[in-house]
Amino acid sequence: MAFVAKKCGIQLQPPSIILIYEDRLKNNVRKRIMPVRNFSKFSDCSRAAEQLKNNPRHKTYLEGISMEQLQKLHWLLRGHLEGQSLTQSLEQIQLKETIDPEENLNKLDDKELAKRKKIMDELFEKNRKKKDDPDFVYNVEVEFPQDEELESCGWDADSDDEF
Repeated sequence: MAFVAKKCGIQLQPPSIILIYEDRLKNNVRKRIMPVRNFSKFSDCSRAAEQLKNNPRHKTYLEGISMEQLQKLHWLLRGHLEGQSLTQSLEQIQLKETIDPEENLNKLDDKELAKRKKIMDELFEKNRKKKDDPDFVYNVEVEFPQDEELESCGWDADSDDEF
């Protein structure tokens, strides 16, 4: 890979993606401005990010940038076009990346369910303890207090007469 991405951000006027990258062949750091054309507050951010990443002019420069990061940058641009402040746009992005534990996932369509599953997988990998981690413990034993009264449920009651 001849280009290594260092930083990636946005420019609001005109709407553009800014990439700071290292050119390994010439051994220097450069800045590339990639204008986001035909983008409005009604545009699909996922599609716009995909088009930018697959654009032959920018493809080699954007190899080190994930599609998720490009989508977030496009969401920020769209939020600006909708008249939102930067903090409002960031809060909206944060809401898209969190999962409500009370939400019924059975009622979601396949596309939304896949998004939620991807978020859960990323959160799991982020919080997962690996053998190489300094605070990894192989065999964890936990003592649970027995002095509290146990709650009983109808489904776990002993009723042999039903069988």
